[in-house]
Amino acid sequence: MQQHQQQFIDAAPGFRLWTEQLGPADAPPLLLIAGATMPGPGWPEPLVDALAAHHRVIRYDHRDTGRSTWAFDERPYRITDLAQDVIAVLDGLGIGRAHIVGLSLGGMLAQLALADHPDRLLSATLIGTNALSTVPYTRPDGTEIPAADLPGISPEVLEMWARPVEDHGPEAELDRRVAHWRLLAGPQLPFDTDYFRDLERGIIEHTGHYTSSTAHGRADHSGMLRTEQLAANKIPTLVISAPAEPVFPPPHPHHLTQAIGTAHLVEIAGMGHALPPAVHAPLAGALLRHTGATA
Repeated sequence: MQQHQQQFIDAAPGFRLWTEQLGPADAPPLLLIAGATMPGPGWPEPLVDALAAHHRVIRYDHRDTGRSTWAFDERPYRITDLAQDVIAVLDGLGIGRAHIVGLSLGGMLAQLALADHPDRLLSATLIGTNALSTVPYTRPDGTEIPAADLPGISPEVLEMWARPVEDHGPEAELDRRVAHWRLLAGPQLPFDTDYFRDLERGIIEHTGHYTSSTAHGRADHSGMLRTEQLAANKIPTLVISAPAEPVFPPPHPHHLTQAIGTAHLVEIAGMGHALPPAVHAPLAGALLRHTGATA
């Protein structure tokens, strides 16, 4: 039976998280973990629908996003607390083990789940993220690069992130968010302004306001390295390589596959740090092959 069910779960004292389930209730569960400041509806509907044809797909709003509790200033938390929310969502929905897919910050939270709660996972997919490991990257020629010396975030993205977000009304906020997606999407695929504007308009309608939270950027990022645990990982792990990625550009995906046991790599042509329509079908195909939902 297909389901489209929304419910709130209590993840931690003072924090309730909005969740949504789509797809057959008896299908293998697949949990989508969004990036920083991104609520569940940041996962595009066509991609979610493709996955929900084979999975019980769950997406949720992080703390300080969407319809979940916004309370960082009163109750500050660590990024590792957001990783505990991943398990809290599974617990709250009565799910023992799930496939997980993490994008950007969500990819870091997925790695923390791999390291700390492997018994709760069926598989993991990491998109647009970096390894929580000090293992050096070994080039094809055999030379090594320290993890700390891998390429950083593009100057254009850093410059935009450094600008204060000012309130000039909802349409100006949509303009700002679309400009942000234009930078994140990278230069290899045509940029669809209307698509990303509609995506963000839907997020604002879901949230009920157009305020952008800065909580995840201000949260304590310490205590996230899991070098030994990730090297010993036995959970099937897929790393998506995005050649136009401006936040964690190549060879970050290749470094992930070296740092995480059992990891393998699939490249999505033209992809950057965004999920435009052109990547939905190839990304869904790679995810479903990895989860075993399709041959």
